[in-house]
Amino acid sequence: QLQLAESGGGLVQPGGSQILSCVSSEDAINNLAIGWFRQAPGKEHEGVSCISTSMDDDRMITYDDSVKGRFTVSRNNERNTVYLQMNDLKPEDTATYYCAPVVGGKWSCIFRKMSTYTWGRGTQVTVSS
Repeated sequence: QLQLAESGGGLVQPGGSQILSCVSSEDAINNLAIGWFRQAPGKEHEGVSCISTSMDDDRMITYDDSVKGRFTVSRNNERNTVYLQMNDLKPEDTATYYCAPVVGGKWSCIFRKMSTYTWGRGTQVTVSS
């Protein structure tokens, strides 16, 4: 099973920015649609964003309504990495963030039921003054 490692979390003030990375030691990640997820304290996992594998403008990118206009997902195939740039962070963005392969391919990415995912260690993002 492909191993993914999330990093980049930390403590940030409201309105601040943070960039998360989802890295694999294998370039197989570049052939997988990848999703970003988060789990806030006391809540279930939720899908935040996903990106298909195409590096062209026809790729599919989706965002949860709660992060639209503030978060940007991207991928760098040379680095086997998928990023989540988070701007204008709010206290409600506080959560542990995870990445995982999702259903999809070159032009699609779709979240499965949360119970079907295997979660890694994640990276904690805390938004607080």
